[in-house]
Amino acid sequence: MDIAGIKLSEAFKGSGCPVCRAMEKFEEDEIATILYEHVTDPEIRRKFRESLGLCTRHAWRTLEIALGNPLLGPLGVSIIYEDVLNVYLRGERKRDECLLCRLVKDKEKILVEALANRLEELLPEYRSSPAILCRRHYEMLVEKLKKEPKLLKKLEEVQREKLMELDSRLKAFIDAYDYRSTRRPTEEEARALEETIEFLKGRPVVMSAGSENRRGRGWLLGLK
Repeated sequence: MDIAGIKLSEAFKGSGCPVCRAMEKFEEDEIATILYEHVTDPEIRRKFRESLGLCTRHAWRTLEIALGNPLLGPLGVSIIYEDVLNVYLRGERKRDECLLCRLVKDKEKILVEALANRLEELLPEYRSSPAILCRRHYEMLVEKLKKEPKLLKKLEEVQREKLMELDSRLKAFIDAYDYRSTRRPTEEEARALEETIEFLKGRPVVMSAGSENRRGRGWLLGLK
């Protein structure tokens, strides 16, 4: 298996969409690279000026990562946005696409293409993993596989199996809250709610790494 296949395989180890997880990791790495290495880079600064900084989500995400890393802190982000603020004060209003949005969008296409090219090899691993491709990335993958009907059929079968199992866990979670129930939902059942939302809507990429567990699942399990 090549490097791209190994990275996709690693993304299968967690629950949720492996493509979303890989995109999240890429996004975090790109932000860290900008803050570590490119705060004063003329080309990066030019791109920030042309878009008046990043989009709302990526602007706050960048600050969040900077403040969460003692090796970074707020200085780099302050330098970037002091420069951008001066561009605005000079009356420049050019609004190009957010640099990170463009990078993440390109990475998404590369990841789906890589998965499509290696699906024959990775499908057994996907079947046995807790991962579930979100609706968006599943549909993108289906589009890529239209010329390979046999492989597409196998993927559709695996995806349906996973969604049926997810539905079963979500129903069990709901049943556990029935007033007649004498049990609390299990961790797997509680996780089904998050996984269902993630399948339908994708990962909450605005949240920091690990923040999906910040509150814990105690509130879902009826413990908090």
